[in-house]
Amino acid sequence: MPPGDTPPDAGQTSGLSHPQPIPSRGPSIITLIAIGILVVGVAGFFILRALDLL
Repeated sequence: MPPGDTPPDAGQTSGLSHPQPIPSRGPSIITLIAIGILVVGVAGFFILRALDLL
């Protein structure tokens, strides 16, 4: 291409893409339940320690 000429148009990178799949909620719900059980267990442990039951 000689100096001063306009370069060709670049390929377009914007626009609509394929629809993205909706991620499964199963693992996130299981993780939240596991964290909840852990929190309740640790809280229960400290409450029982405070009441001198352990």
